[in-house]
Amino acid sequence: MTISSFDDLLVAARQQPLPQRLLFVFVAVELPPDSTPQQRADFEAGHGGALAPLMCVDKSPAELPDFAALADEAAQFGQAWTLVFAAALSGSAGLPPTSDDAQAPLQHMVESIRQGDLERFIAFNAQGEPLQLTA
Repeated sequence: MTISSFDDLLVAARQQPLPQRLLFVFVAVELPPDSTPQQRADFEAGHGGALAPLMCVDKSPAELPDFAALADEAAQFGQAWTLVFAAALSGSAGLPPTSDDAQAPLQHMVESIRQGDLERFIAFNAQGEPLQLTA
């Protein structure tokens, strides 16, 4: 299934044969302190920057009716974020993964994002639109 919206992600998670837990890492895009003048100019034009993970959360698909609910919950933490990366964790033996089960994969996501290893995740902007990120 092609994920062309946040709703598609929710539908796909709900249709999987094994119960899922959705993992989200919210990030800001920042200009590194050692950036070159060209990198600064690109950043001011809306291109480039470094991803800085701010917060993460896990949810069952049943806990999340839509993107607005996720964004509203994130807003309660008072940190301005630019993108949210999503992944899914499958359960086993017909049982859904718990929030405790999700902690190590969430931390792995955070580290992967810090290192720029993004291909396993779906990125959404603050309006819930999926993005294609390029290096």
